[in-house]
Amino acid sequence: MIEATSIGAVGGLIVVLTVPMLDKLKIDDVVGAIPVHLFAGIWGTIAVVFTNIEADLFTQITSILIVGVFVVVTSSVVWLVLKATTGLRVSEGDEIMGLDRSELGMEAYPEFSGN
Repeated sequence: MIEATSIGAVGGLIVVLTVPMLDKLKIDDVVGAIPVHLFAGIWGTIAVVFTNIEADLFTQITSILIVGVFVVVTSSVVWLVLKATTGLRVSEGDEIMGLDRSELGMEAYPEFSGN
């Protein structure tokens, strides 16, 4: 139990420390998926070695690299198809108006708008 708590604590620390790093790099990650799934996920994969006597660090790092290559290739294909078909951004007018108003025809949070 102490191992799981320690691994989780280090993962939480990694998340807290990598969020400002992404901000400094001007990488927009609204939901915090990169610190949690990429950085803490890498840590969790490596940490298996500390709790499983049969685990091998080289195997864990190889697995991280294989998954990384798969995700980059697959994501690139999906994003390129989306860019070619539907596009990746809304129009500038919809962006200025707000997607809640342009797509739904109403203000989702009227208490926060100046209108």
